[in-house]
Amino acid sequence: MNLPTEIFGDVIVVHTPDELGAEQAQAIEQFLTTLERQKVVVDLDNTELLDSGGLTALLDSQDNLRELSGDLRLATTNPVNRKILEVTRLDRQMDVFESVIDAVKSFS
Repeated sequence: MNLPTEIFGDVIVVHTPDELGAEQAQAIEQFLTTLERQKVVVDLDNTELLDSGGLTALLDSQDNLRELSGDLRLATTNPVNRKILEVTRLDRQMDVFESVIDAVKSFS
């Protein structure tokens, strides 16, 4: 799976698809892990469906990237996705930002 990306300095911003669920989880995790040694921001703004499979893929990707000397942060203004991250307490395990710009700046 190839996901749209943007580069801001030394940070790669990855835009997730409309659905980030169990069906896409393995492909997304594999894609994110290929970005080893990179600072990665995952932009969840356009994601309409975020389920436990997608959340697990994000958490596992963060762990994998950290093992490979990289890091991963999340950005979303989508209130439903923010609530999902809050209810599942993933916002306590991952750095979540209001905007992509804030997430990119956090690597400075």
